[in-house]
Amino acid sequence: MTRVTIPARERLIFAMDVPDAGAARRLADELGDSVVFYKLGLELFMSGGYFELLDWMVGRGKKIFVDLKFFDVPATVASAVKNLRNRGVTFATVHGNQSIMEAAAAAKGDVKILAVTVLTSLDRGDLDDLGFACDVEQLVLSRARRALEAGCDGVVSSGLEAKLLRAGVDDRLIVVTPGIRPVENRPADDQKRVVNVEQAFANGADYIVVGRPIRDAADPRAAAEQIQATIARCFPGTA
Repeated sequence: MTRVTIPARERLIFAMDVPDAGAARRLADELGDSVVFYKLGLELFMSGGYFELLDWMVGRGKKIFVDLKFFDVPATVASAVKNLRNRGVTFATVHGNQSIMEAAAAAKGDVKILAVTVLTSLDRGDLDDLGFACDVEQLVLSRARRALEAGCDGVVSSGLEAKLLRAGVDDRLIVVTPGIRPVENRPADDQKRVVNVEQAFANGADYIVVGRPIRDAADPRAAAEQIQATIARCFPGTA
């Protein structure tokens, strides 16, 4: 299990995957204090009002994970990361080679940079299609080691590989795990490499990212609180 001391309620990151900023504000109001940490991704960015929403959430005391997976020439990535500094952003993602990760890390300021290892929507067959001959585990471990060497603060990785990362990479590495399914995965779900809350933390994740199981619940706040209760049992005394 992770050795990092983090308030238990901050270990849940809710993926705010909704059509626009208005829907995001309404859902945030509904969730109230059941969620402290929010991931704002590409759908919201493209809908407009992204930074206004970010500032609104920071003003309400929320922590923010900017998940835009920067992937461009290094100078452009560095400039993009610089624009996130001093805005109350905790995490931002990059998805690229060594020079891209190094550029992001050099420009990060008060933002922690997370490198994407292998998307949780990909499995062995998908990697074959993309031309990767190595196992998923080998690719995740290699990318995590290179991210740490580049100056990144952590990685985004499936909980299936979190235990491998804890054994094979420095404990300083922050591990953020998406693809969390508190209940059995639905057939139509595009997440393939999934774990539940307890498995993710037992394997060494520092944070979990949960989206649809909260967003699509009949009572999103109750669903978030149920996950928070599970986290509290995993980390007693760190509320």
